[in-house]
Amino acid sequence: MAALRLASLLGQRRNGHGRPLHWTDVAAYAYLAFGVVLMFGPVLWLVLSSFKTQSALLEFPPSLLPFAQVEVTVSGQQQKLPLFRATLPDGSVRELAQVRRIGLVAQMIDPADPSQQFRVAIDKRAPVRRVALATENYSEPLQRFAFLRFLFNSVFVTVVATLITLLINSMAAYALAVYAFPGKQAATLAVIGTLMIPMTIILVPVYLVVTELGLTNSLWAVILPGAATPTGVFLLRQYMLTLPKDLIEAARMDRASEWQIYWRIVMPLTLPALAVLAIFSIMWRWNEFLWPLAVLTKTEVYTLQIALNAFQGELQTQWHYLLAMTVVTLIPVALVFVFLQRFITTGIGSTGMK
Repeated sequence: MAALRLASLLGQRRNGHGRPLHWTDVAAYAYLAFGVVLMFGPVLWLVLSSFKTQSALLEFPPSLLPFAQVEVTVSGQQQKLPLFRATLPDGSVRELAQVRRIGLVAQMIDPADPSQQFRVAIDKRAPVRRVALATENYSEPLQRFAFLRFLFNSVFVTVVATLITLLINSMAAYALAVYAFPGKQAATLAVIGTLMIPMTIILVPVYLVVTELGLTNSLWAVILPGAATPTGVFLLRQYMLTLPKDLIEAARMDRASEWQIYWRIVMPLTLPALAVLAIFSIMWRWNEFLWPLAVLTKTEVYTLQIALNAFQGELQTQWHYLLAMTVVTLIPVALVFVFLQRFITTGIGSTGMK
């Protein structure tokens, strides 16, 4: 079937002009398909693994689908017993329930007739499995670990920080794009130059400032230090430079104040670029880990990324909970990107007026 589809694809005509599909088109499709698998394959693996039990995650070789061992109810047994497909000494294969395992031998019984008991070597049996979704990986953390509180903290930090970032960065970009003042080029270069300074360099000084202000163990300690971003200022400045100067001059001749020009004229025209910056800011703040880890030590103010770290213990990692909650943390950012991604091309490629 796959060969027939490939032959049909190769036999198709391109552009409706009778030309056969060129080999470069096939190579392009193969390249795009490889890129899709490369990018979305790990995400698919993450989602499917989040429905596996802890024991299923430790199996080798691993399986793509979430399998779980079948358990059966046997009369005379208080708990359900795991079901195995066992090979008996006479060569016959039967489905038996395991009562207990002693060393290299498993004591098993027939679920239909518990009076029949068998002793089977552990290498002569294979578990009977079926596809099953371990939904408790999602429900238990939400009930036991106050993840709704952590979710609220992350949403609050992301929304408030994004709004402040859009306001401050747009003001700075407006000044650097519209006004003419001494030292304008130096200020622009200084803003761009801070892009080369990593967060780890200024982590200690910023932490000392936050500590002196008494903001530790507060969500504002996560929001305020990164309110102004050089990336946002540079992006908005470059976009505002494309706006017609005559429009701003006409507003000034109509006695519009600078705030009215900024808020009623420049900001509406800059909406595509603001949407791009909003996407970036949401992704930055939602996935931020190092800085919240440094300033937040109380559990009640944890964000989701810090809360996920709680599943990694010194001796054991609860991978089933960790993967499930990782999927939960991905959903809001994915939804935001799906609804706003069309603004990325518009914000970078278009101008303020048609």
